[in-house]
Amino acid sequence: MFKKVVVLFVFLVLGACSSSKPTVRTSKPSTTVVRNVKKPISKKPTTETKTENRPEPEVLEATSKVKVTTAMVHQYIDDFKETAKFNMKEYGVPASITLAQGILESGVGTGSLSQQANNHFGIKCHKEWNGPSVLHHDDAADECFRKYQDPAESYRDHSLFLTSRSRYDFLFDLPSGDYQAWAKGLKKAGYATDPKYPDKLISLIDRYDLHQYDEEVMGSKPKENKKYSEPKSDKNEYVVTKGDTLYSLSKKFEISVEELKKKNKLQSNSLAIGQKLIVQ
Repeated sequence: MFKKVVVLFVFLVLGACSSSKPTVRTSKPSTTVVRNVKKPISKKPTTETKTENRPEPEVLEATSKVKVTTAMVHQYIDDFKETAKFNMKEYGVPASITLAQGILESGVGTGSLSQQANNHFGIKCHKEWNGPSVLHHDDAADECFRKYQDPAESYRDHSLFLTSRSRYDFLFDLPSGDYQAWAKGLKKAGYATDPKYPDKLISLIDRYDLHQYDEEVMGSKPKENKKYSEPKSDKNEYVVTKGDTLYSLSKKFEISVEELKKKNKLQSNSLAIGQKLIVQ
């Protein structure tokens, strides 16, 4: 009986001690809060491409296919409009036609032939050409094309080319401002084999208002102006007009054909409207 009392006493003392001891937490309550936190997305540097006001590139195809921008076309026009206007005054080829052909044929000066030879119109050598030349793949491999020191020479030769060949004579009977008739006439005369050649020229002239340069030239001339009117020259010179040949001029000025060629350092019998010749 005594043992039971002692055991009971010890039990009561131990219970009292455990209830008075402070509770020590070594960690916070494990309450887990789950939030949908989005990780910040790292922004890569991007180049904003604006499609507004961006011009569509032109694809020009002549002796080589090139892609150019509208700005490049405008720059080309600025570079050669005065040359085209001058040649219109001298030879009668509409400036709009000359510029449109230059744009198309040369790829605004970026085509391989214009880069190699300053040839902006794809003019081949032909039998009368004795100047520098380059070989270039066109309708056939390694065709002979004329080479110039300056693109302005190519522009002048383009006008001489058209005025010195009879198959283009009918073009000069067309109104100077009728660029559509000129474009179709060039195709009819065989200047280009592309069936869409006239449409391409007309499209370029309309898109870039190239006909304004025809109007500027025509506005600077008297209304009664004739395309083939003979410019003034001194008595020792003669300016070639439509229909002139070395033979007819030799008779007119009583000089032999050979002497005419020698005085003017001519390599062939070809003449161009507006060409000046020493005749005495």
